[in-house]
Amino acid sequence: MQDPEESNDMARKGDSRFPFRRLIVPALFVAALFAVTVFRDRPAPGPALWIFSGPTMGTSYTVKVVALDLDDSAKLAVHKAIRGAVDSVDQAMSTFKPDSELSRFNSVGTEEFAVSEDLARVVAAALWVAEVSEGALDVTVGPLVDAWGFGPEGWLEVPDGDRVAALMETVGWRKLVLDPEAKTLRKTIEGVRVDLSAIAKGFAVDKVLEEVVVLGFEGVMVEIGGEVRTVGFNEMGRPWRIGVERPDEEDRVAGQALEVSGRALATSGDYRNFREIGGNRISHTIDPRTGRPVDHNLASVSVLAGTCVEADAWATALNVLGPEEGVALAEERGFDTLFIVRTESGFDTVRTGDFPDSAGQE
Repeated sequence: MQDPEESNDMARKGDSRFPFRRLIVPALFVAALFAVTVFRDRPAPGPALWIFSGPTMGTSYTVKVVALDLDDSAKLAVHKAIRGAVDSVDQAMSTFKPDSELSRFNSVGTEEFAVSEDLARVVAAALWVAEVSEGALDVTVGPLVDAWGFGPEGWLEVPDGDRVAALMETVGWRKLVLDPEAKTLRKTIEGVRVDLSAIAKGFAVDKVLEEVVVLGFEGVMVEIGGEVRTVGFNEMGRPWRIGVERPDEEDRVAGQALEVSGRALATSGDYRNFREIGGNRISHTIDPRTGRPVDHNLASVSVLAGTCVEADAWATALNVLGPEEGVALAEERGFDTLFIVRTESGFDTVRTGDFPDSAGQE
């Protein structure tokens, strides 16, 4: 996660009659509603939509709150709740801030390291998903991601087998030991490095939503970097609408709209972040079990769950597993998922659990 850019957060009022109510976020991307300020020339009855947005963790957040009216003190309270939540997660889990809690853990040896409640919760969630997925999600995979040219240094060269094998010595979720009661974390060997970018934004979404709901709001939507969670209903008294993006290497195109209230939605895919070498497509998704980029034909997977940290983690794990292993695990666990699979003629979709069909158009 990167340091937040210096920028003013914004709060603005949306018109309940404004037609663009569908949210589209990269693999879930934020649609026009978030980019447009809407003014009323006269008061309208009923609740309105208040939108707060700003930078965080190298991306941006958008928080939508349904309320009849917000005075300056109420706006400030919402702003403080949002910024306090995202800043605390960033300070705990950033790998770009040398003084963050996670950076300090990465710099120590194998001794026990005291961790905060938030960091312990996120690591516990990551280790649980790693165990159930048999290592498909692995928060120690960073050195391999870097070696394949998807880290901060960018592309260098294709790592040979010896290089991959050497890096695999310091990769593996079982090399982390968390004591959730004592709130300590340690490495079993030197050189292990943790990167929570596959799960931290989802946790931040949950934290922001919880803090805003505590203020008394019943209709809230939170999006950070493409991960979304909602509670209650929108300003029209209807379920929130979220657009799942159709995989496209060039443009962001809405594939379908979902009605999502009281749940979280996250998507993982490789249809934009890849490179071609010798005519071969190299995915940015690295399989921690092999040390190499995945080579299956899954374009993206979307997961609906009760919390965004769950949806975020499982979207990453299922994206690694692919359309065969991933679908089998999703069906076994009863997950609500949408797999979009590349075919010679385009894309096929596979749903598991109760993942809904596209909501009807208005």
